[in-house]
Amino acid sequence: MTSNTILHAIDRFSTATGKLAAWLVMGLMLLVCAEVFKRYILNMPTAWIFDASNMLYGTSFMLCGAYTLAQNGHVRGDFLYSSMRPRTQATLDLALYIIFFLPGIIALAYAGWGYAADSWHINEHSNVTADGPPVYHFKAMIPIAGALLLLQGAAEIARCVICLKTGKWPERLEDVNEIDVVEGQLAQSEFVDEESRKIAIENAQNIDEAARQRGMGGASTL
Repeated sequence: MTSNTILHAIDRFSTATGKLAAWLVMGLMLLVCAEVFKRYILNMPTAWIFDASNMLYGTSFMLCGAYTLAQNGHVRGDFLYSSMRPRTQATLDLALYIIFFLPGIIALAYAGWGYAADSWHINEHSNVTADGPPVYHFKAMIPIAGALLLLQGAAEIARCVICLKTGKWPERLEDVNEIDVVEGQLAQSEFVDEESRKIAIENAQNIDEAARQRGMGGASTL
């Protein structure tokens, strides 16, 4: 089993958990729509809606962290990084993972485990309302999110080590990208001919323009 096979397996696992957690957004949307109908049409507001929406959004946010890391999608203040050589990038990334990422995420997983265990032990419920919903299952997401981030973080550290040895970044499994990201990648790609690149960029721009027109049409109707 090669190192790329292991790295891709971790990427697939992180991607699968992120996509699974993303469905919670649909549940959150349905929950909020139902509450708006009950509150403003039936005049029957639900006391625990604030807690439930926080738990759904918080769970989605935490469990998608490893997916975002696997897709290299976390926010980066890129002033000099993109102009660096791969080995310099890997050195910088490795130092930051060791100094900041590992201590922080290990602390999150360790403290979150005790935090969640105490919550399950006392059968904790929310105190925002008199009859608040249970929150112990939500707090269990803290150590789980920490463990997922540690697993993907180990893959990212391994990528840094491989890059330091070979001078090239290992291949990364990619998921969907926004149109402007695809356009930029195609413009810089060295592996497609000029005609194909122009056609792909033109198609991406057409899709972007069509989306903009739909947005303007929707705004004018309002």
